Amino acid sequence: MPVTTKKGDAGTTGLLFNRRVPKSHTRLSAYGDVDEACSFLGLARASITDPWSQKLIREIQVDLFTIGAELACENRDLKRLTKKISENDVARLDAHVADLEKKANRPQGFIVPGGSVPGATLDVARTVLRRAERGSVALMRRNMLKNPSLLQYLNRLSDLVYLLARHVEETPDAL
Repeated sequence: MPVTTKKGDAGTTGLLFNRRVPKSHTRLSAYGDVDEACSFLGLARASITDPWSQKLIREIQVDLFTIGAELACENRDLKRLTKKISENDVARLDAHVADLEKKANRPQGFIVPGGSVPGATLDVARTVLRRAERGSVALMRRNMLKNPSLLQYLNRLSDLVYLLARHVEETPDAL
């Protein structure tokens, strides 16, 4: 399949299952933010040497592909998806958060990003995830998103990524 289809030349793009919407659609902003966060997580993973952190980030990236698919799918087509984010996925993140709260060097107060390249990259991913969460909330309020576990996952994930950034930094720069 060619990369260039020219179908978007008139300002529309395809959702899953052959639905077309304007490129300015709220749904695209939400899954675009998820895609951006996934890319920043990939950059962080590429610069981290700790295998545990690399594995965790890879796991999260796979989940973000699942979230992207849900966001790129109209409600009437959701039943056609083979995987959706579930309460079990949220519980898995909760367990990782609890684990990192024990491990992470987490000073009190706000953190100035930039203590290390991996940590700063994770901090960027965290802020993009917060934006993705806001976009997903907007979809939920418009009845265009039905899965409350997806919102819970994004909320927990930004906390997890914050803790992971502190974990990979040796000396976080607190205010």
